Amino acid sequence: MRLFEYALVSGVLYGLFYGFIGVGLNLLFGVMRLVNLAHGDLVVWGGYLAYSLTTSAHVNALWAIPLSIPLALVGGLILYLITVPRLRRSEDTETSSLILFFGVSQVLVALATMKYGTNQVTLPELGNPVMIFGQPYAASLVASAALAVPALALFYYYLYRTRLGLATRAVMANEEEAIASGVRVRRVATSAFVIGVAFAAAAGPLATYMLGGINPTTGGGLTITAFTIIIIGSLGNPLGTAAGGILYGLASSLTQAYAAPWTGLVPYALLLAVVLLRPSGLFGRRVRVA
Repeated sequence: MRLFEYALVSGVLYGLFYGFIGVGLNLLFGVMRLVNLAHGDLVVWGGYLAYSLTTSAHVNALWAIPLSIPLALVGGLILYLITVPRLRRSEDTETSSLILFFGVSQVLVALATMKYGTNQVTLPELGNPVMIFGQPYAASLVASAALAVPALALFYYYLYRTRLGLATRAVMANEEEAIASGVRVRRVATSAFVIGVAFAAAAGPLATYMLGGINPTTGGGLTITAFTIIIIGSLGNPLGTAAGGILYGLASSLTQAYAAPWTGLVPYALLLAVVLLRPSGLFGRRVRVA
């Protein structure tokens, strides 16, 4: 019973982290139909920023999250101006963005290799284990979930309690109707892209803890995991990503506890089950129809 409780709590904590990683990626798809294969690499660069601040400036690794956001906002805006306006004129945005961001991903991997080498880097543990229901959990695991919750709450506030969020949801529902209603789609697209990049960078320090370290090739696996989560929650519904992340985390944790050799398979079996039984995802009614 205690093993089940431990796996359950761990699954929820990991799931919140996965939801945090996936929400920015799903926002980009929902607003602009962009398939960002560089998303995981942006997360890795957020982790490398935390590593640099920790080793060079002796800053607590978690302070890298607020410190990385301004840099991510600027970098996201530059990347948007270079890539997205041209992509938006493409007849097949999804395919064009997949090819372009695959190239961006390779560039980010090469730059990370040149700067940090191929060895895995880690961050110092945050403190003593935290007791939950009488069982110890790594402080980094609890801290990651504790940071993910307010970040997701802030994202919810942006999406459902601000004028920009209202315009964003209008574009996600139907871009042509949004334009007819006077929504400035370019402004919405720019904001969504920059916010998505900022979320990826902010998740970097957390990923370094949750994965036990990062290297230049870690981003590929993170991107696959993020896509798995947003498909479970449903493409185009960013808040469904949080539920998809928790479900993914629970599946991984329970499998690790009771059938460890199958750990790498079960989450993807869950993905296949969702696709076969509910192709639009768990929250598919909110997915934008082209």
